[in-house]
Amino acid sequence: MSAVRIPAMEAAVHIMKDEGVDIAFGCPGAAILPLYKAMEVVGGIEHLTVRHEEGATHMADGWARTNGRVGVALATSGPGGTNLVTGLYTALADSVPMLCVTGQAVSTKLHQEAFQAVDIVEIARPVTKWAVQIKEAAQIPWAFREAFRIAREGRPGPVLIDVPVDIARREILYDPALDTRLPVPAVVPHAPRVEAALDLLLAAERPLVLAGGGVILADASAELRALVEHLRVPFQVTLMGKGVIEDDHELNLGTTGIQTSQRYANASFLESDFVLAVGARFGDRHTGANLATYKGDRTFVHVDIEPTQLGRVIEPDLGIVSDARLFLAALLESAKARGVRADVGAWVERCRELKRTLVRREDFDTVPVKAPRVYQEINAVFGEDTYFVTAIGLYQIWGGQHQKAHLPRHYQVCGQAGPLGWEIPAAIGVKKALEGMGRGGTEVVGIVGDYGFQYMVEELAVAAQYDVPFVLIMLNNEYLGLIRQASIGYDMNYQVDIHYDETGTDNVKLMQAYGCSGRRVMEPADIRPAIEWARKEAVSTSRPVLVEIMIEREANTPHGPDIDAVKEFEPVPQG
Repeated sequence: MSAVRIPAMEAAVHIMKDEGVDIAFGCPGAAILPLYKAMEVVGGIEHLTVRHEEGATHMADGWARTNGRVGVALATSGPGGTNLVTGLYTALADSVPMLCVTGQAVSTKLHQEAFQAVDIVEIARPVTKWAVQIKEAAQIPWAFREAFRIAREGRPGPVLIDVPVDIARREILYDPALDTRLPVPAVVPHAPRVEAALDLLLAAERPLVLAGGGVILADASAELRALVEHLRVPFQVTLMGKGVIEDDHELNLGTTGIQTSQRYANASFLESDFVLAVGARFGDRHTGANLATYKGDRTFVHVDIEPTQLGRVIEPDLGIVSDARLFLAALLESAKARGVRADVGAWVERCRELKRTLVRREDFDTVPVKAPRVYQEINAVFGEDTYFVTAIGLYQIWGGQHQKAHLPRHYQVCGQAGPLGWEIPAAIGVKKALEGMGRGGTEVVGIVGDYGFQYMVEELAVAAQYDVPFVLIMLNNEYLGLIRQASIGYDMNYQVDIHYDETGTDNVKLMQAYGCSGRRVMEPADIRPAIEWARKEAVSTSRPVLVEIMIEREANTPHGPDIDAVKEFEPVPQG
């Protein structure tokens, strides 16, 4: 076959399809219409029309977190492009592969302040792995291939391609039958460093393996399980690593941190003398403010696919650049070849005792509802294969402390950026990814707060229009709860109360305004029946359904400045 002249954006569509894209999320505008025309002509890529471009990025984000492929968001020029920035930042912070394509004003008019002409490449550069504007139509196939390669390579992340409308209208020589993906080389660990890591682990008396989000991104759950079960070494997860192995696994010691943490996790970490951190970035909510407390006298081995992560927060005793899966497999292979296991039986028993005794209460029956009771009901109702999305607020902290996770990619949370409103569009993206994987019947649940719910509430219209069902569970304290809690240190409670009239915002009516449904719950005994109703209603209506739970207005989550100084605000079980 030989190349023929086709519209340049048709080549882009062929490439997106070949790279595994079966859906795009976006909002058409004049400057990006050539791409929309190409999608109509070529076919094969479903499209959901969003109500705000930020929603498109969060949908692409949830889609990519679920299937591991590169999500695609589309926007027009000017404010269409600038509305993508929060989603790009979120994807960069949490290592989510994403391609954003923006239309641009006519290239010859960019220096003349043309209508909706803005330098989106320079705006997006700090929150992307790569941002580029197309200068020649013939560059389009190569730029799109390079974008997908960069999004996947090393630590995944977002990229942006900006295409002036006059260039997008041109034709180029292109033959999809002769095109293919650019290679993404495997990052293999240096064998002597693998052996050195094993030596340090075997020399420890109280070792911990720390699994971060990089283990999930590398699809290395099986390798992690095989390693810790063979060596008989306890492990912990970061918030982004939650679900890599089930929380109830006998060797799972939870999550250390100053907010999203368990009491037994902090205690076991403080007693440890060695930490093997794989695919973790040592975020400040994990380490606490005082790095000397976190570091202590522990020996640290840090494994990451991105070289510049090593030493960024903690200076490791040994740093290893590697794909997480390949490293874990190599470490296990070395241990088996040597015929060794960690001789830490007493430490394992100590960790079990900490996990059994250092817990928090959830079985509250008081009115108004205490938040931990909500998570007790969530854990009891939903199956292990349920996908959860949650963003930022007190409810994220309570969730990290109380909610059970069972499988990788099933507990999705904004770990660093924390954009309010992420859950509704992310849930849409998760559900569409599951449909593309032939698992459309799998449940998706968004855990939301009352304030953040309204940030992207307009995307409910997208779910209603395209028949995307999921359950939303709202913890409503009619406060900017996390900021009210943070204000305690300033001895104030100022401009964080959003209650008004008798009932405040009627979120059930908001759901109904978008053609969806919901119920408000006031008492603990009504939580489970309402959730069961919502699950059935989501299936029967094929739309989102809300369970709004009115919780204690001024409750605080356990938190503190450092991992040895977390304050409990509720009595804890003794013994």
